Amino acid sequence: MDSVLTQVFLPVALGIVMLGLGLGLTVADFRRILVFPKAVLVALVCQVLILPAACFGLVLAFDLRPELAVGMMLLAASPGGTTANLYSHLFGGNVALNVTLTAVNSVLAIFTLPVVVNLSLGYFMSGTGQIGLQFSKTLQVFAIVLIPVAIGMFVRHRSVSFAERMHKPVRILSVVVLVAVILGTLLSERDNVADYFASAGLVALVFNVVSLAVGYYLPRLARIDRADSVAAAMEIGIHNGTLAIFIATTLLANTQLAVPAAVYSIIMFFTAAAFGYLVSPARSARVEPEPEPAA
Repeated sequence: MDSVLTQVFLPVALGIVMLGLGLGLTVADFRRILVFPKAVLVALVCQVLILPAACFGLVLAFDLRPELAVGMMLLAASPGGTTANLYSHLFGGNVALNVTLTAVNSVLAIFTLPVVVNLSLGYFMSGTGQIGLQFSKTLQVFAIVLIPVAIGMFVRHRSVSFAERMHKPVRILSVVVLVAVILGTLLSERDNVADYFASAGLVALVFNVVSLAVGYYLPRLARIDRADSVAAAMEIGIHNGTLAIFIATTLLANTQLAVPAAVYSIIMFFTAAAFGYLVSPARSARVEPEPEPAA
């Protein structure tokens, strides 16, 4: 991939995405864990433990080539994206819970993501010269993720009105940036795009559906209400593809590792919308049978 794209545009793009996240966060969002302890715990178990395990099983079942297998595991370990908040709002989810999960997941990913990536590189690509995410590279992930978030939160603390005015434009810009990053990744591998979609498209689709289903139905089994479950599904099913692509192309210097994230990021917009429509509280209320009149 062109060095200008990976060394300049991509870090700036990810910084914009994380800044947009920070503009919508306050310290209270982290304290809100005490308000939704059960929902947060169940969602984090899904995100940190169940999702990587499910992705590993799918990668083995589909017998992906090593680069695509590691790329899928990198995607599975990535936290939810800011788009999850928008989808949750559209389909009746608890957006406050979404914001809390995004904040907590983004911090946790600093520690869990390098572990998953390094284990995956060791399992699928041992002997290929991949050095993984060393401590210095982990610090880069820490900086590119948390510093823009902290700046956004500081701006919101100093001027809530300015942060509110800027939050929507920056969120829209984040979506534009994500699309640009995906296009840049696919264009850099344009000679192999058809092959990559053939190789990774189906597993990305299945993983996306599994992520959404786990994110929704496991909380429901834990007797968490529908709005909170919708929020969890969107948080778990919509990953931060920009972060995964950044790590693959910049820190690991392997464009092929970024292909699953690019493919997934295209698919998730459509599957998340369809899934959100099916499980949205408003639709569920409409399809529930009316009670029988009293005798």
